[in-house]
Amino acid sequence: MALPASGTITLNQVNVELGNSGTASINMGSSDVRGLFGVASGAISMSDGYGASLLMSATGGTVTTDGNYKIHRFTSSGTFSVISTGPEVDYLIVAGGGGGGKANGCGGGAGGRLYVENYTGFAVTNYSITVGGGGAAAVSYTWGANGANSSIASVATATGGGGGAYSYQAGRTGGSGGGSSSGVGYGTAGQGNNGGTHLSGGGGGGAGSAGSVKNGGAGASSTITGSTVSLAGGGAGRYYGLSGGSGGGGPNVSGTANTGGGGGGWTGAGATGGSGGSGVVIIRYKYQ
Repeated sequence: MALPASGTITLNQVNVELGNSGTASINMGSSDVRGLFGVASGAISMSDGYGASLLMSATGGTVTTDGNYKIHRFTSSGTFSVISTGPEVDYLIVAGGGGGGKANGCGGGAGGRLYVENYTGFAVTNYSITVGGGGAAAVSYTWGANGANSSIASVATATGGGGGAYSYQAGRTGGSGGGSSSGVGYGTAGQGNNGGTHLSGGGGGGAGSAGSVKNGGAGASSTITGSTVSLAGGGAGRYYGLSGGSGGGGPNVSGTANTGGGGGGWTGAGATGGSGGSGVVIIRYKYQ
């Protein structure tokens, strides 16, 4: 059940949606009504309630359930269509990871990670979902490419991970910074961390920690899918035996798809290091 998406909304309908008698006395400034309409303070009008519901309904992505919650997971770009709005919407956005560098190859930085709980800004409309691809590994003596951004329309955007550096260079700036041979690859505040620095190949930054002198930074975990999932780890530097963070590649290894992991640095064997892993967008809300 939801309030009408257009036209006239009656007080009777508002009461019923709130679980009250249709003829009960109602205060439009009450916390119950403000929660339903998504207007925390200030002026409130009936049009603010278009499509409002204490339970949300939407389509798009791969849909699963966890108890009273529905989860929409986007592993590629698409559309999130809101049929009725409701409170308690959480979302996780992870951008594509950066590619590993070549020559003293440094690990790529993880894609930026944004996790928001209890968001109330969704309306009854279609939202374009963008899932960023991972950055390509360097094929010559240069930086890996940055990963691409992921977003929920104009709601929020996570920044692609920074590409890993090559000899005596700093990693690229990104959601998490690429690993550096000299200097620092900077991460984006609130989304990731700086890459590590080592002459022979620093690790890319991760959402959970900065890259170390060689290993990729740790990813960050959440339970938005109903189980603990850790994403957005940095790629490792060039030496064999090193490791990436969650989803991040080891030396010469690409980041895992749909984790935003950074690609591993080039070891000197083969043509390139690892490419970054693609991102993911996950939205969770109460549906029953």
